[in-house]
Amino acid sequence: MRPELRRVGSSQNPVVVIDEFSGDIEAVASLADALGPFPLNRGNYYPGVRRTITEADAAAFAYMRNLCQVSAQFIAGAFGFDHFRLLSGSFSIVTTEPAQLIEPQRFPHFDSTDPKYLALLHYVRVPANSGTAFFRQRSTKIEQVTDANHEAFVRAAQTEVKQMPADVGYIHGSNDFFEQIGAVEAVPDRLVIYQGSLLHSGIIPPGMTFSADPREGRLTANIFVQGQ
Repeated sequence: MRPELRRVGSSQNPVVVIDEFSGDIEAVASLADALGPFPLNRGNYYPGVRRTITEADAAAFAYMRNLCQVSAQFIAGAFGFDHFRLLSGSFSIVTTEPAQLIEPQRFPHFDSTDPKYLALLHYVRVPANSGTAFFRQRSTKIEQVTDANHEAFVRAAQTEVKQMPADVGYIHGSNDFFEQIGAVEAVPDRLVIYQGSLLHSGIIPPGMTFSADPREGRLTANIFVQGQ
């Protein structure tokens, strides 16, 4: 296990990157295989299929709990939370072709305006040149969406998305509306921990397969916790 603390943006927000997290990523992948096929995601704008992990999924739930327990020391060190509670977790696969994206999926997004809301992203089976990028909205200078600036971010985004070419797919690097301020390459068995309030987006490389099969698609574990 090889941890690293990175910082992104003008506020130098922490992003924890831990390589070789589980030590046996195929064992994790087999847990996802056993839960397939995944249902189409309908709860938010995630562009693909997602299988929520519940207590009834004994082996997968144990993996998720263990991931949180091992991560606790890094969460305390980087974010200052002595305790946190598990909110949800799932295995996810990006399956939406670039031409099929709806408008909100073409922009960076945020998961919550709560700065104590953390995303734990475990790369399981991932293609080369993919990952996760972080952004600043150029017009507002917003990097982290809060209760105070949420309305300004949404108002600007609703205007700007109408100005984008119709054939724009997944965001790649900086564009006229967003500046990329950091990125983490997807590597199997790499865990990334960051605040869900940071503007971010998956890095989806050209030519990637959009298969819903966990043995072929871009498979990640997405876990969310709230610091106490």
